[in-house]
Amino acid sequence: MSITGIAHVQVAITPGGERSARAFYGGLLGMRALAKPETLADRGGCWFACGEQEVHCGVEPEVVATRRHPAFTTDDLDGLEARLEANAVAVLHDRPLPGWKRFYTTDPFGNRLEFLQRNEED
Repeated sequence: MSITGIAHVQVAITPGGERSARAFYGGLLGMRALAKPETLADRGGCWFACGEQEVHCGVEPEVVATRRHPAFTTDDLDGLEARLEANAVAVLHDRPLPGWKRFYTTDPFGNRLEFLQRNEED
């Protein structure tokens, strides 16, 4: 037996937050919206494609700030950073990670997100 990958990660959104989630994950980050299965649609929330994986935005009464986070790869970290900052989304740079350029941000609900791009110079 072996674990062969990750199907999805789930982040929390507050009740009624689907519009903001779609604007951030779909609009700003460019992830393709996915239809939730009918059997789960009554729970609210929304899903997005992220490469071969998915990001599920699940509804919770409140979102608690934490250092736990998903990490997303991109082929244009500088462009993503500029796009976020142009839309008043703060970006935080952290300690270097060998082989990667990276930064953190938070979504409209306070979920911490990391974005990385391979650094060919390392």
